[in-house]
Amino acid sequence: MAQWNRLIEAPPDAVWAVLSEGRLYSRFVVGTHDSWEQEGQWPAPGAELGYTIKLGPWPYRGRTISRLCEPGRRLELEARTEVGSARIAFRLEPWGDGTLVIVDEHPLNGPAARWHNSAVDAVTRWRHRKMLDRLSQVAVSERQRAHGRA
Repeated sequence: MAQWNRLIEAPPDAVWAVLSEGRLYSRFVVGTHDSWEQEGQWPAPGAELGYTIKLGPWPYRGRTISRLCEPGRRLELEARTEVGSARIAFRLEPWGDGTLVIVDEHPLNGPAARWHNSAVDAVTRWRHRKMLDRLSQVAVSERQRAHGRA
């Protein structure tokens, strides 16, 4: 399992506002070109996000399903592709004036689950570090925009 964390200089409600807005995922999920709310009321369990990844000139579409949602505290997702699926979990903890965000990910099935090893975890942790850096930037900028300071 690959796990990473980051202290974000915004309160949990500001971070949750980003996680609960499907169109914002493409702004912080590394490798995602576009995202949209596809089915259900995101992030309620069973709701789906669609997304596009571009590998060179080739677009690839996938979907992410919300599996567990505790507003403001926890969100667990299943990202599905044609080659398998993975569990991605976000946990938000109040930390002073900010939010400690902990993300962990592991493959559930398909080739990625069979190939899972410590090298894959290292790459996933690098991706999480980048993703949490971007999540921080989006949460802070969206909060400033909402409060008329953009």
